[in-house]
Amino acid sequence: MLNDQNHAALGRRGLLRGAAALGAASLALRPAGAEEAWPGRPVTVLVPFVAGGSSDVVARAMGQRLQQGIGQPVVVENRPGANGEVAARAVVRSAPDGHTLFLGSIGVFAINAALRPNLGYDPVRDLAPVTLAVTTPNVLVVNPRQVPATDLAGVIAWMKANPGASYSTSGVGSSDQLTMELFKQRTGTESTHVPYGGGAAAQTDLIAGNVQLSFQNLGSVTGHIAGGRMRAIAVTSRERHPALPDVPTMIEGGVPDFEVTSWQAVMAPAGLAGPLLERVNAAVVTALRHPETARRLGEIGFAVVADSPESYRRFQQAEIDRWREVVRRAGIRAE
Repeated sequence: MLNDQNHAALGRRGLLRGAAALGAASLALRPAGAEEAWPGRPVTVLVPFVAGGSSDVVARAMGQRLQQGIGQPVVVENRPGANGEVAARAVVRSAPDGHTLFLGSIGVFAINAALRPNLGYDPVRDLAPVTLAVTTPNVLVVNPRQVPATDLAGVIAWMKANPGASYSTSGVGSSDQLTMELFKQRTGTESTHVPYGGGAAAQTDLIAGNVQLSFQNLGSVTGHIAGGRMRAIAVTSRERHPALPDVPTMIEGGVPDFEVTSWQAVMAPAGLAGPLLERVNAAVVTALRHPETARRLGEIGFAVVADSPESYRRFQQAEIDRWREVVRRAGIRAE
């Protein structure tokens, strides 16, 4: 016979097994993303490019305020490779619990889908929208020693007279390439694409005169414009930009409805539950809209948007559709 002590031990083990079973059943019934309170531990923000680029700058500015707001460490991790695909795959494999976020560019979240039919992730299906973080216009710049034109009409006339001219970009499928291809389609001009491994190299060769013109993110070239190394012709925003108040828009220059923005957005793994997505969005939006964050980003040409997940998703889909048509008409192929 079992003595009273054995009976008690069996009873305790039975209770423990019952509690474990109830706990497992409770976890199984919880919706995805609800396994733990958010934030219950440090939040990682993956950036698909090297440190120092636009996505990295935005992520670190946002991360500093996000950390203060949520009371947990926010770690920005650079995971470059394959035009953003390396980082995207890592995010897609992450748990949809709000502890892994993804801050990337127009290329990662829109142009890749338009340009690469065999992309290893779907930026709509595999990622949950958090917010459109910032936008910045591109600016058409020329080498002042090689291109005598000082306004948009003059540049168009010069390009038509010099169809062998070349333009530099930060790479195949970049926003600067697609902006130029759209410009060529809208103006009936021609120029040869010379891709580089990043914006800095594209700018260096433009200054050196190895190429004649380029569309570049406004914030990255204002110093070169002020120093006379580049001449600004037109910005791609709907209105003039405060950083270049004397430079007209493309629309003012005679190209109707020509509005292009380079942008950065925050996304998360697909499956983020609705209430959790709302909490993450609120925290990220608060961080981006903090006066110091907005000022810091504004100094380098970024305008903070910080909208709702629904608004960003509509914007993202419109961008994918738009650039897919530009890619098709230009016959652009991924490297």
